[in-house]
Amino acid sequence: MAPTSTSQTPFGRVLTAMVTPFTADGGLDLDGAQRLAAHLVDSGNDGLVVNGTTGESPTTSDAEKAQLVRAVVEAVGDRAHVVAGVGTNDTHHSADLARQAEAAGAHGLLVVTPYYSKPPQEGLYRHTTHIADATGLPVMLYDIPGRSGVALSHETLVRLGEHPRIVANKDAKGDLGAAAWAIARSDLAWYSGDDILNLPLLSVGAVGAVSVVGHLVAGELRGMIEAFLAGDVAKATAIHQRLLPVFTGIFRTQGVILTKAALGLQGLPAGPLRLPLVGATPEEIAQLKKDLAAGGVDL
Repeated sequence: MAPTSTSQTPFGRVLTAMVTPFTADGGLDLDGAQRLAAHLVDSGNDGLVVNGTTGESPTTSDAEKAQLVRAVVEAVGDRAHVVAGVGTNDTHHSADLARQAEAAGAHGLLVVTPYYSKPPQEGLYRHTTHIADATGLPVMLYDIPGRSGVALSHETLVRLGEHPRIVANKDAKGDLGAAAWAIARSDLAWYSGDDILNLPLLSVGAVGAVSVVGHLVAGELRGMIEAFLAGDVAKATAIHQRLLPVFTGIFRTQGVILTKAALGLQGLPAGPLRLPLVGATPEEIAQLKKDLAAGGVDL
């Protein structure tokens, strides 16, 4: 059973886009995934996104994706929203992944804008509604043109928000003006998808964040959001500024690389990466330690 949600926060306030732990030989580490998921929820997350980009979804098989959803739901499903990434640039494959995730027990779906194909807005609309129609699960859009090559327009976001199961958007577009426009004209619950913009997006109507640094500072992110919503903008700003070295440090190279390095430094399940991603260099790890220390993260 999924935790209680509201139309304002259908997936909670603080979600971490969880890495996928692998064994030393590169296999799926389901025990590690369960231990990491439990740790993340204990640390302040009320939602987890599995099989997203941070979960190395481009290099996990469909079978592995289903196994991971089942394992994480088993570990935390009564305490946190488990949202499964199912979006690809193949509409019918994405719908199959959505049905698979629903059968595995996911509480919601994350649907990224189809990448590489660069479809027009009508194609984006039909792609997404086709996936939303494939299951009874609520859907979070994922607008990240820097990876997908094409953005969801304001008008398309508002139009998609009229679908009864499309309830939220993960915004990694980096355009506060566009976010403000779409939030004001739709009922979509808005989640920041770019950690350094978590606080600015709250100021234009976001309800929470889908974070990468939530692997390390979920409690602080929750404190920032709660302070802002309570009207204590000064406290929220102070927390945001204190976390700036963490936001910067985790993304000095591809985010999964340094997140797994940080988890390894903390003795938490992570394991190696699958090609084309590669592990952090000794120099990158040394810099990461400095960045995390400057942000108050204990290693």
